[in-house]
Amino acid sequence: QVQLQESGGGLVQAGGSLRLSCAASGRTFSNYAVAWFRQAPGKEREFVAAISRSAVSTASADSMKGRFTISRDNAKNTVGLQMNSLKPEDTAVYYCAAVLAVSGFYKTPNLYNYWGQGTQVTVSS
Repeated sequence: QVQLQESGGGLVQAGGSLRLSCAASGRTFSNYAVAWFRQAPGKEREFVAAISRSAVSTASADSMKGRFTISRDNAKNTVGLQMNSLKPEDTAVYYCAAVLAVSGFYKTPNLYNYWGQGTQVTVSS
């Protein structure tokens, strides 16, 4: 089992940056693909970015390409999400999620079986 804990959320002005971190404990983190999802009030949880177990493959949602970058450090059991040029519509609770995977990752939240509790990101205009 893997336990995940997000940190780094907060309030930022439009155009600003934040870096989220997902710290993992438990079983061998390097065996897990990890993704970030977000959920705004009244909306469904949506895919943000994902990274394979070895960091060979990454992906981000089209609306975030060029602004959000996912990375991981398996030696430190962490996954980061660098968010630049933030917009008010990026306001949401951001969650990290993990799934045991030989390669690749998923963009569908219900395929992940380990979740953190989320961190709030608020972008003011």
